[in-house]
Amino acid sequence: MLSVQKEIKGLIYSTIILGGFILMGCDKKDNASVMEAKQPTGVTKELRDIVGVTHVAGKYYLTDKDYLNEGADQILTLGSRVIKIWFYGKRHEHPESMYSYNSNWPKVESLVEGAQLPYFKKLFNKPFTTYVLVVTSLGHPDDYWRNGITEENQKDEERQFYELTKYLLTTYRGTGKTFVLQHWEGDWMVRDKIDPNIDPREEALNNMIIWINARQAGVNKARLEVECNGVHVYHAAEVNRVVASMNEGRPNMVNKVLPFTNLDLVSYSAWDSSVEEWKDPNVFRRSLEFIAEKMPDSEAFGDKNVYLGEFGWPENLYGGDNEENVLSQAVNTALGFDCPYIIYWQLYCNELVKAETKLPVKKNHDMKGFWLLRPDGSKSPAWYYFNGLLNSSK
Repeated sequence: MLSVQKEIKGLIYSTIILGGFILMGCDKKDNASVMEAKQPTGVTKELRDIVGVTHVAGKYYLTDKDYLNEGADQILTLGSRVIKIWFYGKRHEHPESMYSYNSNWPKVESLVEGAQLPYFKKLFNKPFTTYVLVVTSLGHPDDYWRNGITEENQKDEERQFYELTKYLLTTYRGTGKTFVLQHWEGDWMVRDKIDPNIDPREEALNNMIIWINARQAGVNKARLEVECNGVHVYHAAEVNRVVASMNEGRPNMVNKVLPFTNLDLVSYSAWDSSVEEWKDPNVFRRSLEFIAEKMPDSEAFGDKNVYLGEFGWPENLYGGDNEENVLSQAVNTALGFDCPYIIYWQLYCNELVKAETKLPVKKNHDMKGFWLLRPDGSKSPAWYYFNGLLNSSK
């Protein structure tokens, strides 16, 4: 899927300047404090509460712990308190397939029932400050709306996200935790097939607006009903084809969906700029600016509601000699743009060089190299970069 230059030139490591961030209240009672918090005197977050790591569908494991929590503990050891996982979403890729090692996942009938499973309860009790959950409603394919979405569908979307949000706000009150509910790369979901050369249909784009706003409505309803008390739940969409819209005016989520939503946040899976256009770091910065222009400000985050939801570098495909320079370029740009979250892809690699490779993978060369930790347990240049970055900021 990714078209990446094979030759990497050194990039200048620039000074990291943190912007001011604060997480706002979750209901109307907090409106006054929201306005005060947006002033320049806002609280500055630590890097470990901004820079996070995704853990999903790796093809190997390193301990005898249940796979979900094995990965979570590795991310905490790295120094981050932000984790992105697949909760229930992306083409029925549910926990039983995403986190199968050393685990026995039962089927669930609701998102709340899923959140109550021992594996997730154990994860949510760990000392993370933010959990980014990739989630779609249960009961139908996650992209069912592309060819039509009924009023009944909308009500069901709203209900499921209302129930999950209410559960999280109630169960984790007073913990200081934040949960961000988002979907997988929306510019692929809105297309009839994954192909950047094919534009999405107008009908599909319009249906996506309805679908996203129904999800947000469920989150809003729960936040209005449940008093905010030391816990936050937000909703985000994820865009992944931005450069073509920015440079050529091509129809994508960023220009045909985001302007018609009332989202808390938008995630940018930034392979088309931070990776495909790595030789010109201004492309990534301009992409963030373009998203921010199209994205309506939110009550909770104001105009600082764009985060870097996915970026990385496949070590085995493109080498690791300059990996730290490439990653630091993306991190520094996102920090300079005041992105509230910056999430690396990923902990254990999920992409095989050859599809027929026997699992779990034992040899490093069988993977493409989207990792912090390799199958043999050794640490990649990305691990050392992030570990040094996060621990130096404590």
